[in-house]
Amino acid sequence: MDKISSRPLSYGSYLRVPELLNLQFPKSLEHGKEAHDELLFIVVHQAHELWFKQILHELNSVSGMFATNRVDEKMMGTAVGRLTRVTEIQKVLIDHLRILETMTPLDFLEFRDLVSPASGFQSVQFRILESTLGVRREHPLLANPESPFAKSLTPEEMTQMRQAESAPSLFALIEKWLERTPFIETQDGFTFWQEYQNALKQHLSRDREFIANHPLLVGEEKARQLGEVEKTENYFQALFDTQLHQDLVDKGVRRLSLRATHAALFINLYREEPILHLPFRLLTLLVDIDELLQQWRAQHAIMVHRMIGIRVGTGGSLGYAYLRATLDKTKVFADLFNLSTFLLPRSSLPALPQNLEQRLGFAFQQQN
Repeated sequence: MDKISSRPLSYGSYLRVPELLNLQFPKSLEHGKEAHDELLFIVVHQAHELWFKQILHELNSVSGMFATNRVDEKMMGTAVGRLTRVTEIQKVLIDHLRILETMTPLDFLEFRDLVSPASGFQSVQFRILESTLGVRREHPLLANPESPFAKSLTPEEMTQMRQAESAPSLFALIEKWLERTPFIETQDGFTFWQEYQNALKQHLSRDREFIANHPLLVGEEKARQLGEVEKTENYFQALFDTQLHQDLVDKGVRRLSLRATHAALFINLYREEPILHLPFRLLTLLVDIDELLQQWRAQHAIMVHRMIGIRVGTGGSLGYAYLRATLDKTKVFADLFNLSTFLLPRSSLPALPQNLEQRLGFAFQQQN
């Protein structure tokens, strides 16, 4: 019998602690004089990769739940729980960057040149994470086999990247799920979107009347505020016109299909209906994940600026300038952020038909 397998399982053997603690190889030590802060630099980045692995584990499981034509309602709570876990991990990753910032720029310079041309840009797991979420790129990472990123990949990593980029993203799966929302139109003639449009017109009409009759608003100020109401009306028109919405999608201004946008708005407006509570939490968590990812990018960019100023990065990128430029371009669920634009006060919401409210609730009849 193998001697190792005959031993009782211990904390160290289960977690492979000896192997884990021997995976840090400072380049400065190889050159004869160890830079003290290089170990911190390695540990923080290795910890990032472990957390990226866990995030991908959670996102892949949620994607699997939404990859079918009918999402099992029993799994919605599980999906919400796993996405909540992702957000908590993201907060830890942001804190990791703050730990790394205890290293001064001079401390970093002690070993910076030794780790070149390695760069965080080459993190395969992070690029897979972006593809899994649905980050849109102007140019596919693997389009140019001679690019620094492509040339840094092993054959196995290249295969992993291709698989991630060809698989349906979480964004695409959520969009399809939203498009299947059954409550927007019912058989008895109630059409939510028409009712919402009527409520919106009444709301904007009250705004216009309030401004027009306000005794303290005169001249240019009154004209300006009336103009803002007109701009709002024009902005809302794409919600009621398939072609206008598609034009915005083609321009990259919006991304979700019109039906998916309608469904997401319906869920947000009637979030208090019992059957919509978990879908609302799910959409909120997607916004949270996007927001925390942007916070991480911003914190990372600030840290890089603090460490190297405006120098180029170790991988040859433009460093701080490149990282700052990626912030708005990499937001995945911007359409969900923008839903707040279209919300109405609860007092102005269209009343739902009684039979629809029953379908949205957890109603049962007690039998005598």
